[in-house]
Amino acid sequence: MASTNVHRLPPRSFPAAPAEADEATIRAAARQVASGVSVITVGSGEASAGLTALSVSLLTADPPTLVVCVNRAAAGYGAFARSNRFAVNVLGGDQREIAEHFASSGDPFAARIFDVGRWLPLDDDLICLADCAAVFECEKEDTIERRASAIVIGRVRRAAIGGASGALVRWRGAYDQLGWSRDEISRAVGLRPSGDAQDKC
Repeated sequence: MASTNVHRLPPRSFPAAPAEADEATIRAAARQVASGVSVITVGSGEASAGLTALSVSLLTADPPTLVVCVNRAAAGYGAFARSNRFAVNVLGGDQREIAEHFASSGDPFAARIFDVGRWLPLDDDLICLADCAAVFECEKEDTIERRASAIVIGRVRRAAIGGASGALVRWRGAYDQLGWSRDEISRAVGLRPSGDAQDKC
């Protein structure tokens, strides 16, 4: 048998030797993969809809292209599937409520779901989340539907870096924060003393 150049983990690195994985093991192992959290939005006004992405990653920087994975069962997927343009809103560390709201809402449309957060027009056809970490305006190049998910390749037409401090990440099935929030930064530089009335709310 030909030798392969594979780095082998030392003995006892795992509590048990890796074996052929069943669904439960795969799900448990996948929870160890930390990922940023993004909300995808399409349309504007009463036609706006949105959903929390399963994952977003940069495919290539030249040409600028993103890979977006979403749940086909999400309430906002129908509107997303019909739209040729979409915005990727990368959430900051203090925007956990928005991620949870878009992930759990049963109604994808603006009259209800966009009550949480502050939203700004990108142009006549798209809106974006104010104060998010970054926003990408994309055009769809391809959509691949596989089982419960859809993988969308989007060409980035415009991008901006927002004012969020820290990043919202998902790890081990829960949301966590990477970096400091605005509140923590304010306390660190002495703009607001810790232990005041706001801290106790």
